[in-house]
Amino acid sequence: MDWLDQLSSLRDSLPEGEDTLAQETIEPEVKSPRLDIVFEKKGRAGKQATIVCGFECDDVTLKDIASKLKKTLGCGGSARDGEILIQGDRRQDTLKALAAMGFKARII
Repeated sequence: MDWLDQLSSLRDSLPEGEDTLAQETIEPEVKSPRLDIVFEKKGRAGKQATIVCGFECDDVTLKDIASKLKKTLGCGGSARDGEILIQGDRRQDTLKALAAMGFKARII
């Protein structure tokens, strides 16, 4: 029995479940106020950073949102203290990505 036959026999024995891949967007748990997207470069040795502030969620949810945002934008960053830091000047891209995730945001 080759691996394809083994795989097809396993597929028939698995229970039916929800399609988790279809739930790619993160739904805001609580109707959050509008998020602010700020551009900064002071205190970072001249390096540019886009900061998204105004989140009212726990750290785990914030890190999940930051992870999705960083993957979408293809850049680095971090999440802490209710803020997401994105490396570089990515204000417009961040605004579009947050809107696609279902958040209301504005550039300041």
